[in-house]
Amino acid sequence: MIKDLTLHNRDQQVIQAINENNAELDAPARKKKFAAMAESPYRFFRGTSHLFWQDMYNDWRFALFGGVAGTQTWIQGDAHVYNFGAFANHDGDVIYGLDDFDDAVVSDYQYDLWRLAISLVLDTRANGSFDESTCAKALNALVKGYLKTATDYSKGDLEREVHYTADTTGKPLKKFLQKVGRKKDRKRMLDKWTRLQKNGKRAFDASNPKLKRLSPVARKQFVASFEAYRKEREQGGKHDFYRLKDVVRRISAGTGSLGTMRFYALIEGEDGSQNDDIILDIKEQGGPALLLAMSEPELQAYRRVYPNEGVRHEAAFRALSEHPDRYLGWLEYEGQVFSVRERSPFKDDFPTEKLDKKKHFLKMAGTWGEILATEHKRASRHLNPDQPFMFEKSLQRLTKDREGEFVTLVGAIATHYAECVERDFQTFLDAFEPSTN
Repeated sequence: MIKDLTLHNRDQQVIQAINENNAELDAPARKKKFAAMAESPYRFFRGTSHLFWQDMYNDWRFALFGGVAGTQTWIQGDAHVYNFGAFANHDGDVIYGLDDFDDAVVSDYQYDLWRLAISLVLDTRANGSFDESTCAKALNALVKGYLKTATDYSKGDLEREVHYTADTTGKPLKKFLQKVGRKKDRKRMLDKWTRLQKNGKRAFDASNPKLKRLSPVARKQFVASFEAYRKEREQGGKHDFYRLKDVVRRISAGTGSLGTMRFYALIEGEDGSQNDDIILDIKEQGGPALLLAMSEPELQAYRRVYPNEGVRHEAAFRALSEHPDRYLGWLEYEGQVFSVRERSPFKDDFPTEKLDKKKHFLKMAGTWGEILATEHKRASRHLNPDQPFMFEKSLQRLTKDREGEFVTLVGAIATHYAECVERDFQTFLDAFEPSTN
């Protein structure tokens, strides 16, 4: 009996949360996801964002430099160093920025900053190239980069677009973006995922282990769902480049999203050739992990604003990104809501494991902070069009003459929570590792 009274401990909380969060996965999907999470504390952190929100959402420290209306903005919701990536903007330039908005939601900016800082610590330890002293300096660079950018503004900002390209950044990001521009393009992307059939038409390559054909019944249902999406996007016009050519299941993608239903749809490009086809990434949207930590009144307000998760994802994408692609939207399939967006031919992740020079590591850390702040500012203007600098002014007021305290706080949260994640990771291995074999 006494033992039953001691069940409120961290190990039990972690085990229960992981079981509940993955209860809907079938055995193969659960095994694959848990195997990915077992690779390192950082991969575990990526696969358990629900734990972060369970721990941090009601943390009193967010009131020290936020917790007011002016510090609310669209946040990425699952910020970590590998949720930044390369992709093409509307002008065809290869840019670097946030590229995943599945967990995006309106909330306090600090949650993104805290989570990104924690991920930097965990990723640095996983890579093993730098000691704790250098990691601490990188944390400082990240937070200072964020704060400097987040509190800087002028009237000209409203007409100015900020892109992180090979022309506007230095090493090591410049070299990475140049390489992506040289080695990736639409033809290479299509060759990776599709093939030309004997009739000269392009279709997905079913031999690719990351793709799976749909059954005839499932394909018919998907085509009907896609047709409804297409008609909504066309808004009465006729655009042949929305014509669906092929569709497959996309499997084994991501870490936290492993087991989530996902499709790749091949549609006709604008000039009708076989080499300008578009791949659409169509992903089930179950809702941000933050919802698990919200109170019932907060959930009710959330549901009044967003009739479904596709609407929420599209709104977040339009707020956080400079120029969302023309295909951005959502569709319904088998009673579930899916986001729709173009898969960029230049999609790529910056390889943090290749950072081996201290100055490049510190530069990259500062850049992550600057990009996050840039997108938070942009998103705030969508929320507050009549007060376009509400976010910047709020942070200026809250951090004035306290910049050092701000940097110290985020650094302490990142370091201490990273240690908690490492302990939780061991708890996970002890409780679940046999199921990953």
